[in-house]
Amino acid sequence: MKQPPSGSPDLVAQLDKAALGLRVAVVVVTYNRKAQLRRTVQRLLADDIDDLVIVDNASTDGSTDFLWQIDDPRLHVIALPQNRGGAGGFEHGLREAVASYDPDWCLVMDDDARPEPGTLARFRREAGALSAQGWEALAAGVFYPDGNICEMNRPSRNPFWNFGSFWRTLFGGGRQGFHVRDEDYDAGGAVQVDAASFVGLFLSRAAIARAGFPDGDLFIYGDDVLYTLRLTRRGGAIGFAPWLRFEHDCTTFRRGSGQVHRPLWKTYYHHRNLMFVYQSAAGLFYWPILLLILPKWAFKASAYESDWRLYLKLLRIAVGDALRHKLNRTHHEIRVMSRHIDPPQEKAATQDNG
Repeated sequence: MKQPPSGSPDLVAQLDKAALGLRVAVVVVTYNRKAQLRRTVQRLLADDIDDLVIVDNASTDGSTDFLWQIDDPRLHVIALPQNRGGAGGFEHGLREAVASYDPDWCLVMDDDARPEPGTLARFRREAGALSAQGWEALAAGVFYPDGNICEMNRPSRNPFWNFGSFWRTLFGGGRQGFHVRDEDYDAGGAVQVDAASFVGLFLSRAAIARAGFPDGDLFIYGDDVLYTLRLTRRGGAIGFAPWLRFEHDCTTFRRGSGQVHRPLWKTYYHHRNLMFVYQSAAGLFYWPILLLILPKWAFKASAYESDWRLYLKLLRIAVGDALRHKLNRTHHEIRVMSRHIDPPQEKAATQDNG
């Protein structure tokens, strides 16, 4: 059989894969974004992966039919009967990937995020060296399609565990004080972080054994930060590897809006789960932190214009539920509270799709 020329990209990739013997499984959670999902699946199947687990959160836009039509043995579709949010989807997908395919590494991402071409092949080539350096998880560099840094996916250090980050945050640094800096995106090696998002997060078998699985009851927001903080607290090292580049074509926030959430029901999850994050990160400082952040959240009501009263109502309920650690409200109930749906005409809660 004719062989590729020595040193060709194909031969190098084959040799690296054989030498490392790694099994890489990708977990993607999707809900009603077929066009985005199509781009992501095409990008992933063109790269060097072993298994692609897609968790479909009961989509109604034809996403499920699109997935079933793909003829690729690496693709595994999990069609959930109801929407469990990103948190529930990632928990379900990671559990299935680990139980069914026993990967050395899992990679997680949203349906509107995708690695730049060749990222997975590069990760496979470098995974052995990165593991030898002690990294159990790796956070990719995530950018908007225009090339700017995606702020919502900027990894962070817990300022309550890092003296330098604490003082930078306290004295005028704000969010930039405890997140990785712009210059860290040009670093030649991995930079240690404490928390990262579920967009472009590589989790080793050791990391999942140490931290378990995400909390699916959180529905959306904060599940990734809580999970990675748990991993760090239990002794797992997370490295920020910006040369593993991802594109995130997200629309959750309007740029320059100060994180105004639309639809409005998202404000409930954001604030409830962020309180869990503060509790996990701040420890004994949790209560003083609440005295600072609660007024700040209340003052954000003006950004919601005519919906400011409804925003404050959702904020009050979210804070109360967080203080009681209440996680049993249905997504249907939350949407009704936010007036996103009309209760008399809505389906039963178990049929709600978000």
